Amino acid sequence: MKIVSSNKKAYHNYEIIESLEAGIALLGSEVKSVREGRVSLKDSYAEIRNGEVFLLHMNISPYEKANIFNHDPLREKKLLLHRQQIKRLVGKIREKGYTLVPTKVMFNEKGRVKVEISLAKGKRAYEKRRAIKERELDREVRAALKKRLR
Repeated sequence: MKIVSSNKKAYHNYEIIESLEAGIALLGSEVKSVREGRVSLKDSYAEIRNGEVFLLHMNISPYEKANIFNHDPLREKKLLLHRQQIKRLVGKIREKGYTLVPTKVMFNEKGRVKVEISLAKGKRAYEKRRAIKERELDREVRAALKKRLR
C-alpha cells in the first residue's frame, strides 16, 4: 500500500483505540488530485448519518487540468463500509468521548483510494505533555546507545 497522506495531529490529540480501512466515493478529478498527493486530513473527522459514514473537512485540492469540471475541495465524502461495521461503530461512538478520525489516505494494490479511520478518544493536556516527554526520552536513549556503539 502506498500512503499518500497521514494525520499526525490525530495521533497527538487522540488516543487511537482501533483502526478500520474504508473505501471512499470520489470524483475523477479528486482521484487525480490524490494521486498527486494534494490531500490534507488536518481538522477532518467522520460522522455517521442515516446509517452511512461521511468524511467531513477533508481537503482535496482542485486538480489543475480539470478545468470547469473541477470539484469542491471541502465537499463531504461518503465512506464505503459494510453495514455490520457501521453498526459496530455506532455502538462504540455512543460511548462517552469516542469519535471517528481519519488517520491515513492510501492506495491499495488495485489502485483504489482507501482511508484508514480510527476510533479515538480525546487526550487531555497532561496526557499530551507526558507523551511528548516519553518521546523525547526515547530519542535521547537511542542517541546515547548509538553514540556508545561507535
